[in-house]
Amino acid sequence: MSAFLSAEPVILASASPSRRRMLEAAGLEVHAEAARVDEEEMKHSGKAAGMRPPEVAEALADLKAAKLARKYTGPYVIGADQMLECDGVWYDKPIDRSDAFTHLRALSARTHRLYSAVVVFHNGARVWHHIDQAELTMRPLSDGFIERYLDLAGDAVLGCAGAYMLEGLGAQLFSRVKGDHFTIQGLPLLPLLDFLRVRRLLPV
Repeated sequence: MSAFLSAEPVILASASPSRRRMLEAAGLEVHAEAARVDEEEMKHSGKAAGMRPPEVAEALADLKAAKLARKYTGPYVIGADQMLECDGVWYDKPIDRSDAFTHLRALSARTHRLYSAVVVFHNGARVWHHIDQAELTMRPLSDGFIERYLDLAGDAVLGCAGAYMLEGLGAQLFSRVKGDHFTIQGLPLLPLLDFLRVRRLLPV
């Protein structure tokens, strides 16, 4: 008997370990492959065109899935992306510890929004998409606490928008969280699973 619930493997157009873990933990057999796209150019051009963060997140997810859908024409291809916005400012993943410190100081005692988008392609065509958002309020953080947090969290936070992983030490940063925890981790998982059940990739 297969160790997976899914009827066939899916392609995850991402190198994100957390997204792969979420899908595998939900019983899917996953082949993950990074889709090499120019994310910074997409964000820059999107902002210049007046696109909102959720629209940019969807466009990036679409771009990633579409790229691998040209390579894998049979399996379902899943693309996902996330945008963080606080008072009109967009925050990317920090490039180094100093950048992470700057991001956390800027987000301290403020409420920000995470927009997570997922797009699915099959047989070269886009067949489904979903966007969800979460709202998170950071408590006031002292510079000393931020330094200590970064000491303990290490380089792992450099792979996360906002320089935190809520499922770990990042929980210490917040006073209020509103939204689905899968969305916060970068993938609206439950709507995606519903879609895969409709397509008979997962048992009902």
